[in-house]
Amino acid sequence: MWIGRSSPRAPLSRERTDLGGIDILINNAGIQVVGNSHEIDVDDFDRVIAVNLRGAFLCSRAAIRHFLDAGKPGVIINVSSVHQEIPKPRFLGYSASKGGIENVTRTLALEYAAHDIRVNAIGPGATITPINSAWIDDPEKKAMVESHIPMGRAGTSEEMAAVTAFLCSDEAAYITGQTLYVDGGLTLYPDFRTAWSSE
Repeated sequence: MWIGRSSPRAPLSRERTDLGGIDILINNAGIQVVGNSHEIDVDDFDRVIAVNLRGAFLCSRAAIRHFLDAGKPGVIINVSSVHQEIPKPRFLGYSASKGGIENVTRTLALEYAAHDIRVNAIGPGATITPINSAWIDDPEKKAMVESHIPMGRAGTSEEMAAVTAFLCSDEAAYITGQTLYVDGGLTLYPDFRTAWSSE
């Protein structure tokens, strides 16, 4: 998603100059393919990497070129996942792509910080969006997913958008190279809610 200075409904093209250029890039495209890792089709694996990781690289490269050519600051937000940190069996391509996004975020942030280009990521946990319809639409599966979340519920797209808006704003002007997890505590190792060792 490109964000310029004009209406978000106005079409963007290389010929348009009245929009004032690109200020913010949000890399939000994502797909996943499920299957046992030893049985995953190579084309399916490549397709997930192409959308989730290669796509973010290509869009980021284009945005950075624009920021540098214009001599102005910019913001890039990568939509990653808790699965850049938490392994997700049977979703190898997805986990690999999100691990890659973490390093794309950190590398670009370090490389372009001196140009006032900030690069951050959000790491959503279980979220009510179409990509998760397999468990959202099944009450039993939804309860199972939410049982692993310390806050006891899935997140909403509005909650993800609010954190993204913060990272795009001037209030986050001194933040770069970070992944902000928006996950209801999922990355806090919820199995440790009850002590089971060292007592």
